[in-house]
Amino acid sequence: MVTATTSVRTARVEVAHRTSLAGWVVRAVVSTHLVAIIGQPVFAGVYLSGSFDGLRWHAVGADVVTSLGYLQVIATAVLGIRWRRGGLFLASLGLVAAETVQYFAGMDGALWLHLPLGVLTIAGLTVQFVAVWRGPLRPIARTEGGDE
Repeated sequence: MVTATTSVRTARVEVAHRTSLAGWVVRAVVSTHLVAIIGQPVFAGVYLSGSFDGLRWHAVGADVVTSLGYLQVIATAVLGIRWRRGGLFLASLGLVAAETVQYFAGMDGALWLHLPLGVLTIAGLTVQFVAVWRGPLRPIARTEGGDE
């Protein structure tokens, strides 16, 4: 027999498994960031194949990737503060630190640092992409008394 209490519990469980709006915003930012960063080796390859325009595209792409990285840090910071979950924020902060070093290494022509950091940031962002899309993003469940 289904009672009102049972249906309320079922509804709470169904809601708990959905991703919140803030979670969707983080997913959108991480996904856009990944698409932008994957274009960077393509633009570098265009330049290395003999087209000087590829270098300009790579520079513009670096600006876009860096801006999206900072936006990701802001979005994950807000999410971390609201939900009391700092893991994604700390991972994003580390990734953006590596991207910033890579950005300036590329501007300085230090390819010995720029290329390995590029591979590292693409791999790190891919792992973050999988993490945010793997399951529902939601706040940590609280107990009846309001404690965690």
